[in-house]
Amino acid sequence: MSDAIKHECGIALVRLRKPLEYYTEKYGTPMYGIQKMYLLMEKQHNRGQDGAGFASIKINATPGTEYIARYRSVKTKAIDAIFGKISEKYGKLKRKYPEEAKNVQWLRENLPFMGDVYLGHLRYGTHGLNSVDNCHPMVRENNWRNRSLAVAGNFNMTNVDELFNVLTDLGQHPRQKIDTVTVLEKIGHFLDEENQRLFDYFKPDHNNEEITALIEENLDLQRVLRRACKDFDGGYAMAGLTGYGAAFVVRDPSGIRPAYYYMDDEVVVVASEKPAIKTAFGIEYSQIKEISPGHALIVTKDGEAAEKEVLPALEKKSCSFERIYFSRGNDPEIYQERKMLGKLLSSDVLKAVDYDLENTVFSYIPNTAESSFLGMMEGVEDYLRSYRRQAIAEANGDIDKIENLLSFRPRVEKLVIKDAKLRTFITDNDSRDDLVAHVYDTTYEVVKKGIDTVVVIDDSIVRGTTLEKSIIKMLDRLGPKKIIIVSCAPQIRYPDCYGIDMSKMKEFVAFRAMMGLLKDNNKECLATETYQKCQQALASGAAREKNFVQELYDQFTPDEISGKVAQIVKAANVKAEVQVIFQTVENLHEAIPNHLGDWYFTGNFPTPGGMKVVNRAFVNFMENKEGRAY
Repeated sequence: MSDAIKHECGIALVRLRKPLEYYTEKYGTPMYGIQKMYLLMEKQHNRGQDGAGFASIKINATPGTEYIARYRSVKTKAIDAIFGKISEKYGKLKRKYPEEAKNVQWLRENLPFMGDVYLGHLRYGTHGLNSVDNCHPMVRENNWRNRSLAVAGNFNMTNVDELFNVLTDLGQHPRQKIDTVTVLEKIGHFLDEENQRLFDYFKPDHNNEEITALIEENLDLQRVLRRACKDFDGGYAMAGLTGYGAAFVVRDPSGIRPAYYYMDDEVVVVASEKPAIKTAFGIEYSQIKEISPGHALIVTKDGEAAEKEVLPALEKKSCSFERIYFSRGNDPEIYQERKMLGKLLSSDVLKAVDYDLENTVFSYIPNTAESSFLGMMEGVEDYLRSYRRQAIAEANGDIDKIENLLSFRPRVEKLVIKDAKLRTFITDNDSRDDLVAHVYDTTYEVVKKGIDTVVVIDDSIVRGTTLEKSIIKMLDRLGPKKIIIVSCAPQIRYPDCYGIDMSKMKEFVAFRAMMGLLKDNNKECLATETYQKCQQALASGAAREKNFVQELYDQFTPDEISGKVAQIVKAANVKAEVQVIFQTVENLHEAIPNHLGDWYFTGNFPTPGGMKVVNRAFVNFMENKEGRAY
């Protein structure tokens, strides 16, 4: 992606279903669970580079010893920092107590993280300070371990204010008004209530020590989650560990955020992406399951695991951006989907170059667009095969013509090379823009000046800044007649409020293009009317019912908006003609039929809170206010 955006945290959970001695004997190390967590997190490092966190629970720990351990880090290599610290402690212990360290039970009692259940998190902060305090897992500790809770998640809530008010109405004093703390405290509140309900039930016939054991055997996490999640409006995949060893991963009713799991007689594993599970445990993709929308995978203290309904599932709207860009492309389904996105664009590209393949050079923006590029070239090759058949039939046996037809290949070059990131330490805007223009470099002497058309595919175009300041200027220096930028994603028109850092409408080049077209066509009054409608809806409480901004986009065709985008990203000193081709929403769904979340493209938000966010975001734009709309 040429426009870098923050997005999509990652989660990892492992529950060991055997005693630690089992893994030591079979795999040669008591660190088996910790090593698997390292792999799960490292194979998802693409999902979060602002920080990481790791927690473990020791089931049935001896009173007077720690049963919960947690490390968090915001260092540049946060995963290495966390697991390096654990490894260092283990090494010191083995050197100091070589004989005792051979005893797994002794290690369990003396080494943090030598537990039974593990929870990891990778953070991409969509807002807030990048500090250790903002890293998950968040912990709610209590002297009664069945009331303690650690939570980590990939989520954003649209209704934090309402959830905060629910907590204060319950008599709580939340430390911060952010969704992470609100979610932790809300689940924690109903965990407390479930504990109290069971305590009162068992009290007449048992002493307190017996009651603690009975609560741990009978605590209904499904009931806790049903009560806690019923008011949530957002996209979420949230994982939690209780202090007594039960665990859960709950997913929103629309399935917006991803969560996958695998289990056998040794482990229960959950992660945000399937390739991480496959790589860490050496299993087949067919063995990995998806947590159903509105359900939670609940793992009891005894290690029994099952999916249970928490909220009624809605129409599945899992995030299509996951498939286009965020998730790792070595998932076989995602790889094929990205190739199909490129292939479905090939007909529009061929029309744009007037089928003149002899004078067209194809390339891509590294590195996430490579799969789509392969698909686009498959589409071009399909056209060539059809063209050859017809041309050979018309050649009437002319050997030279036939040889030329058979030997011709599309011109594929690696035109765009991404250099190491340059630090924009110069504060002067003009000077900074000059630095941005050199983030990418190019390969020279492969484009015929004044003759060739250059086609470059990218996975998406969000702000258009890098296109304008860097890529198009760089390509123009090659001297092409025309530059065509191809986006595998449709036009990004609306903010996201479920975990992607796309919250300000003014940043979207498609939105700026639409507003520019309103001005060009003397329709700016429509923006004022929409602003008034949004204000009225926000005041009356009706803002959750309709996305009023859609009416503005309806004034223009997608091609008209694409044309205006091309004008915006073409700097005044660029000599080549510039065209921008976006994916259609219809082709998006054809390529990715099982992940239909498209609200950032269509404005069709899966939750009422999303509608409110887009209306608030437009009001913020009209009032020139900074900050998120949720």
